[in-house]
Amino acid sequence: MNSGVSIIEATISEAQDGMRLDKALAELVPDLSRERLKALIVEGQVTTSGRSSTPSMKVAAGQAFAITLPPPVEAEAVAQDIPLAIVHEDPDLIVIDKPAGLVVHPAAGNLDGTLVNALLHHCQGQLSGIGGVARPGIVHRIDKDTSGLLVVAKSDRAHEGLAQQFAAHSIDRLYAAIVYGVPHPAAGMIDAWVGRSVADRKKMAVHREGRGKHAVTHYRTLQKLRGAALVECRLETGRTHQVRVHMAHLGHPLIGDPVYGRERKGFKSILETLGFKRQALHAKRLGFIHPVTGEALCFDSPIPADMQELLSELHV
Repeated sequence: MNSGVSIIEATISEAQDGMRLDKALAELVPDLSRERLKALIVEGQVTTSGRSSTPSMKVAAGQAFAITLPPPVEAEAVAQDIPLAIVHEDPDLIVIDKPAGLVVHPAAGNLDGTLVNALLHHCQGQLSGIGGVARPGIVHRIDKDTSGLLVVAKSDRAHEGLAQQFAAHSIDRLYAAIVYGVPHPAAGMIDAWVGRSVADRKKMAVHREGRGKHAVTHYRTLQKLRGAALVECRLETGRTHQVRVHMAHLGHPLIGDPVYGRERKGFKSILETLGFKRQALHAKRLGFIHPVTGEALCFDSPIPADMQELLSELHV
């Protein structure tokens, strides 16, 4: 047998009698997601009495299956020794406090030097294989020039569980933003659909209902500043550039945002003096249910030094 290959044996219980094979095995082998099990079945890696099966096959109590689990293949991205601010880590997931300027995932224009490259180095030997690949499971992202908290799965089971929570919008996410002007009313809800801009496909925009994706942001003003305000935004949904698009739609774009906000009079010299060259946005709180242990976890990150300097400069 090839080195690294493992065999998992599972016997159908009375509770799974009559179920689809992929669903039954997902209950019996919780460390593997249903999608991963389905792929293994299709690949012929799941057998009963030496015969392969299909995902939709109906199973019977007492039936025994052997699951051949190949070793995870190496991820295409390369491991790189990039320092990480680790807030929490356990066998199934890791929470990172990402600095502004760090891209989350390799893509055109940023093929390396990303958070994924850093995690591949840090988690060597710890990744159990997301979908059969030894890679960190990215379940959400924050923009390159946004700082703050991000959770990444290290196991298939954690990846599926976190993805379900994000899809159900049950993740607690708070952002701190410094915006132009002072919102009125001081607190409220922005309920506006977000999708790709018709004029510029690289940008997102607010659209009429039914176009794009439903997006809801709850905001409240924490501090009035000189021509600006510190605002807290709680995401009910998590769409691409949601806070940036919604606050601009409200008439209060983020200071320093090169895409959704125009520089306002009197701010250019302040930003140049401080060397502030990003949108003033920080993911300050992240709360979720641990997908494996069931424990409620919540993490907080202080506003970073560059945004603190901007707040001090704009203090009334």
